[in-house]
Amino acid sequence: MKQIGTHALNRRVKTLNRPARNPMAIAEALPAKEYFAQNPVVRTRDMDEARHIISGKLCDHKLEVIGGQSGLFVRHNAVSGQSISANYLHYGADVTVDPGRLGSFYLFQVPLSGRANIRHRGEEMTATTQMGTILNPDRTALLHWGRDCSKLLLQVDKTLLEAVARSITGVPLPGPIRFEMQVDLTNGPGRQLRRLVMACAQAIENGDLFQGQLAARDLKAEDDLAHALLTLQPSNISHIIERSDRRASPREIRIALEYIHANLAEPINLADIARAARLNVRTLQKGFQRFYGQSPMEVLRNARLDTAHYLLAARQDPPSVSEAAYSCGFSHLGRFSYYYKDRFGHLPSEQR
Repeated sequence: MKQIGTHALNRRVKTLNRPARNPMAIAEALPAKEYFAQNPVVRTRDMDEARHIISGKLCDHKLEVIGGQSGLFVRHNAVSGQSISANYLHYGADVTVDPGRLGSFYLFQVPLSGRANIRHRGEEMTATTQMGTILNPDRTALLHWGRDCSKLLLQVDKTLLEAVARSITGVPLPGPIRFEMQVDLTNGPGRQLRRLVMACAQAIENGDLFQGQLAARDLKAEDDLAHALLTLQPSNISHIIERSDRRASPREIRIALEYIHANLAEPINLADIARAARLNVRTLQKGFQRFYGQSPMEVLRNARLDTAHYLLAARQDPPSVSEAAYSCGFSHLGRFSYYYKDRFGHLPSEQR
C-alpha cells in the first residue's frame, strides 16, 4: 500500500467525517456503548492531561487535536489482568496519535463506531467497525481518529504472546512475532477474534473477569486470547504453527489424561497439560478432539464435575457443596453449580 506522511494523514479529516451515504456507514456513525465505565482512567477536555494520563496506562505518545479543541472530551476506561488489559477509548474530536513503537505490547483495536486512518509497517488503512487492526510492538504507528471514533483496545504483553507461541509450536521463535495489520471483522478468523474480544468485554462488564485479585479463570482467559490471536491472525510464524501440527500418539494422550486426573484440585491450564505430555498445545488440542471429541479443558472440567458428584453422593458424611467444589478445583460456586446442573440435570445442592 502507498505510504503517507503525517500531513497527508491529517488531510483525511474531512473524509473521516463526511456524511454517511449508505446504511452501513450510518450504523458506524451511531453512538457506541461505553465499556468499563465503572473503571475510568480519565475524563477530561484538556489535551495535555489526556496525553499524560493515557501515556501512563498505555505508552508514551504525541497527541494533536486537529481543528481546535472545542469538541475534545476524552473518555478512557481500562481493566487489567496479569498480561492483558482491555480498554475503551474515545476522544470526541479529530486527533492524531503518534505512539512511535509500542515497545512491550501488541495492540488489537476493534472500532465500535466511526473511523480511524492508521499507518503501520509501511501500509495505510482505514479502520471501521468492519475492519480492525493489530499494531506490532517493534514497528512505528501513526493514527488519526475521527471525532466519532471509539474503540475497544486489547493490550497484550509480548512476553505472554511469545510464551504461548512457544507452547503452541514446541520450538524456539525465530525472532519477533509480527502480525498482519488488517483484521477483517466481518467473516472467517477475524470474525472469531471479534467475537472473543466482545465476549471478554461482556464478561468484564458482568464482573466475571479481571475483578481484583486474579483467579485461574482470568489467566485462562488471557491464554485463550493470546492463543486465538496466534492461530487466527496471519503472522510471520503462521507457517511454523501449521508445520508443528503433528498427530499425538495414544501414549501421549494417556499421559495428558493421567496428569489431569492427578491435578484436579490444582489451577492447571492448557500449557501445563501440554508440558506434562511433552506436546505443543495445538497438537494436544487436536489429539483430544480426535480421541474424546472434547478439548483438554473440557475433559478437565468434566473430570472435576464427576469427582464432585461422587463426593456429594456419598452415603456417609458427604461434604458441603462448597467443600466439594473447592476440593475439585472450582473457585467460583455459581459457575460450578451451572456446569453441575448442565452435566447431571440438577443442582449440586439437590444431590441425594
